[in-house]
Amino acid sequence: MPTSVRVAFEAELRAAHEAGRGGDAERMWPHLERAHILSQDWAWPHTRAHWEMFRLAVRCRDRTEALGQVVRLVVAGPGSLMGRAPKGNTGRTGVGLHTVLPLPADLARILDEASASGL
Repeated sequence: MPTSVRVAFEAELRAAHEAGRGGDAERMWPHLERAHILSQDWAWPHTRAHWEMFRLAVRCRDRTEALGQVVRLVVAGPGSLMGRAPKGNTGRTGVGLHTVLPLPADLARILDEASASGL
């Protein structure tokens, strides 16, 4: 994972944890979704994003989301390694495993710049 992408990925994870410490579990989801979008091309960060989503689903007692995250924990790493992660996918259970979604403009810029630099 290129440094610029890692910095953005870690910032989103930190923002999610800050929201959680503030007692607002629902505000954690958008940050974890953004971390997921950034991580999709790299097996370990992609799996880590799903692990954080699983933990939050358990914390929220959302059985459907937790079960969906278990499935995603199994397929995230291999999907990244095979180049099969669908771009822009938020990683949530309500979004199909193979659904491609538009990238938020700021994340697209980060990923495009990293790609252009050849890293």
